[in-house]
Amino acid sequence: MALSVHWFLPTAGDGREVAGFGPAGARRRADLDYLALVAGAAEQAGFDAVLTPTGTWCEDAWLTTAALLRETSRLRFLVAFRPGFLSPTLAAQQAATFQRLSEGRLLLNIVTGGSADEQHRFGDWSEHDERYERTAEFLTILKGAWSGKPFDFEGHHYKVKGATISGPLEPVPGIFSGGSSEAGKQVAAEHADVWLMWGEPPDSAREQLADVRAKAAAAGRELRFGIRLHVIARPKASEAWAEADRLLEAMPPELVAKAFRRLSREESVGQQRMLALHGGRREDLVISPNLWAGFGLVRSGAGTALVGSHDEVAERIAEYHALGFDHVILSGQPHLEEAWQVGEGVLPLLGRAGLLAA
Repeated sequence: MALSVHWFLPTAGDGREVAGFGPAGARRRADLDYLALVAGAAEQAGFDAVLTPTGTWCEDAWLTTAALLRETSRLRFLVAFRPGFLSPTLAAQQAATFQRLSEGRLLLNIVTGGSADEQHRFGDWSEHDERYERTAEFLTILKGAWSGKPFDFEGHHYKVKGATISGPLEPVPGIFSGGSSEAGKQVAAEHADVWLMWGEPPDSAREQLADVRAKAAAAGRELRFGIRLHVIARPKASEAWAEADRLLEAMPPELVAKAFRRLSREESVGQQRMLALHGGRREDLVISPNLWAGFGLVRSGAGTALVGSHDEVAERIAEYHALGFDHVILSGQPHLEEAWQVGEGVLPLLGRAGLLAA
């Protein structure tokens, strides 16, 4: 299958350093004018879609992307949201409206949970596996409402009668779902279109992909796969590594230590896998060819970056594609300039190799 390369919309703000925690780390406000510049650059540079995150420090993904529809014409929006905080029937209706207004440019990223503090902030005190059970029911109702016929469902978390949407839904939005725990993988295998993981070295990524693929096969389904990475790409490898060194120098040791203590308490399996790649140490951050774990020293979520020349970064992306990843979601600091670095330097190489989706 052809490769789709996506970019990231920095709705918590942007800057030239790796973001810390909360709004204080941002140097560029996430106002509509700036986000329109990033979205426009991503579209002109040739990216397929932009991932729009969810969380306390982010602007709302649904509202932000809806506001950007008139600023773009081709770019798709991968909208992240937490299913436990929204009625599945309402989500189905919102998605249908978005799809009609955008003429088919919506993708959905299901985020079942974050840190315990984040979940509690939004009133969710469910246990880890219980949240994934709820997500499975949510997606069952979401798809049922999209079916064109009134849909009834009664489960442990939801009970609906006659869930539906008004008007046709074309195309049906693709559903991306992450989660590296057994519960997360199982829900994706049974309900999602794309299982999304944070960037790991190719050997461990291959193992994760094989595990989820087997779960999907056992459920009688075929699943596609995506990987989420930061990127520092330059004409010369030395320039890219110099930028990585600059980013590292801007991370105070006390911030690294604080982040490691905080993130070590999180129950997310994916987060613990990210932490294991660096162990809170500033040394030995190159964990496989052109894969740098420095981002994960001070920020949660995806913590690795592809670093190297345009040719090297294109080669590493091609390697992940050969493993079975059809979607690659990239980001870089700052997102406006880095979208052009990748769009002008890396995407043409992937295109000439015949890898990119039309």
